[in-house]
Amino acid sequence: MRVLIPGASGALARQLAQRLSGSGHEVIGIDRRPWPDPPIEFHEVDVRKRAAEDVFRRVRPEVVVHMATVTSLLVTGEERYQINLGGTRAVFEYARAHGVKHCIFVGRHTFYGAGPESPLLHTEDEPPLELYRFPELADLVAADLYAATALWRFPELATSVLRVCYTLGPSGHGTLASYLRGPRVPLVLGFDPLFQFLHEDDVVRAIELTLIHRPSGVFNVAGPQPLPLSTLVHETGRTRIVLPEFVLAGTLGRFGFPQLPTGALGHLKYPIVVDARAFQKRTGYAFRFDELETIAAFKAAFPTPP
Repeated sequence: MRVLIPGASGALARQLAQRLSGSGHEVIGIDRRPWPDPPIEFHEVDVRKRAAEDVFRRVRPEVVVHMATVTSLLVTGEERYQINLGGTRAVFEYARAHGVKHCIFVGRHTFYGAGPESPLLHTEDEPPLELYRFPELADLVAADLYAATALWRFPELATSVLRVCYTLGPSGHGTLASYLRGPRVPLVLGFDPLFQFLHEDDVVRAIELTLIHRPSGVFNVAGPQPLPLSTLVHETGRTRIVLPEFVLAGTLGRFGFPQLPTGALGHLKYPIVVDARAFQKRTGYAFRFDELETIAAFKAAFPTPP
């Protein structure tokens, strides 16, 4: 198949592009960020610009895997909103206009939010309930909801919305890896939430199975059993620093602690655990790396700093 990947220069997207290319698919990538010496056809363009639509028009992809969203750790303010929601809107408009058969939106399980009133296990039909606690997630939630509207607005376009749990692995990609990177990892006094995560290779495989089976709908994607945050930190070899919430809020990004938005503190207090049985049933997906193997892969690539 001819597969176009917006956001192709990201760590996970590069792995996906190489996996699909090695499996015989024709893969084309677009991203405003460079990818030096790419092993696929690559266009350094902004997905919101006319040059990106020109790529759609010329290559006529059968499948689009939209991975061109960013978190507040990478981009702040209005620009992030335009990338996430404006870019998602552009991708779906181009897909519909240029004959795409299947569009895969790769989102995040943090869509559901973390809070004291949240359910212990999230299913796909639940709305985002805790957005007011973490406004920096608003644009990612809006992009997810916009992608999901394609299910009824564009019935001729098979649409798969994936809400993928945290990723961890040797690339160091993602929010969880950034949080665990330093020698000392902060926890909120009195809280030890469950964290659900996947090896990055298992995420790539989940997207590949989505491409093969073409399920329409919204799907949670998860892997091995979740672990308490304290256990996760211990297994990576980092030192846990337990602080009252008001103290921790004033130290984020300082004293070697990770840079996090204040709204992210809720995610260090309350769990986001998703029910992924629907995706497993539709695609036959099964994870290959358990939770300890996933942590070990990250730790081998990023040993405990001095």
